[in-house]
Amino acid sequence: MAQTETTTADRWLAALPAAPEFVAPVSRAAWEKQRLEIRARLGDLLGKMPPRPVRPDVKLLSREDRGDFILEKFTFDNGAGATVPGYAFLPKNATGKSPAILYCHWHGGQYDIGKEELLKTNATPVAAGPELARKGYVVLGIDAYCFGERNGMGPGGPAEKGSGGEMTASKFNLWAGRSLWGMIIRDDLMALDYLSTRPEVDATRIGVTGISMGATRTWWIMALDERPKCGVAVACLTRYQDLIKTQGLKYHGIYYFVPGMLNHYDTEAIVALAAPRPMLFMTGDKDYGSPVEGIRLIERRVKPVYALYEREADFGNVIYPDLGHVYLPEMWAKTVEWLGRSLQR
Repeated sequence: MAQTETTTADRWLAALPAAPEFVAPVSRAAWEKQRLEIRARLGDLLGKMPPRPVRPDVKLLSREDRGDFILEKFTFDNGAGATVPGYAFLPKNATGKSPAILYCHWHGGQYDIGKEELLKTNATPVAAGPELARKGYVVLGIDAYCFGERNGMGPGGPAEKGSGGEMTASKFNLWAGRSLWGMIIRDDLMALDYLSTRPEVDATRIGVTGISMGATRTWWIMALDERPKCGVAVACLTRYQDLIKTQGLKYHGIYYFVPGMLNHYDTEAIVALAAPRPMLFMTGDKDYGSPVEGIRLIERRVKPVYALYEREADFGNVIYPDLGHVYLPEMWAKTVEWLGRSLQR
């Protein structure tokens, strides 16, 4: 049976014109030109996005002293028919402007959680919001489409929650000529707009991180926007053609897929856009949503781009043996160290 499935996957791939092979140019100047072309093409593939407001219309709902940090709750209008709730964690007794982290929550089928992940350990070894605030960061995270307070807030209304609401939101956006993934990233970039303009934040020291769906959001944000100066992505570095070869499409929800992607690029072209900014990936070799051979190929293709800047050490790719889709305490320690190296003074 396994052989039949493999043959079927190979036949489907063989019938698909292969994405052009991504190879690092021989010069930095050639790469700087190419990266602009890739970024523009990715914008086209994500679809016909409503323009982002110049400045998000943010409403502060509450501000609470939690002892060693301040917790704010806010919303902003995304200009596309949705209200986006979020949390901001502010370090206490900070002197001057602080470094900041845009934290992207995971999926995990946990539609009710969303940004609450920042206060929980459902996905991470520690509650990331308070922990990073105690280390001196302003931390901001929002509910992605269909998650947290936005679960049941799609075009299907309050009666349609969870995966059903996610499917409806995906269908709606396809009819609008765009992808749900593009709209998720658009909200993340609006959150980044807000974070970078907060008076407590040093906009030259912003990082982005997350696990799983949050990891994928991380490397897409790093690809599309220059403001984040570093990123850490845990438990999701997926090369799309390798996911097909290993019959792994079932490991990712409908939100994740961008029409036309493989006509142009695979994941390595997206990840390379982060160069030369520090980018760390940590993935288990038994994380079947991220086939390990694909991870190794991404590294082989992306490291030469970092080499154009003599910054090979700023591309980190740690593969953990016999590990699935989890966030280990030692991964958290590496995340904190990587962010601190780039953002703390």
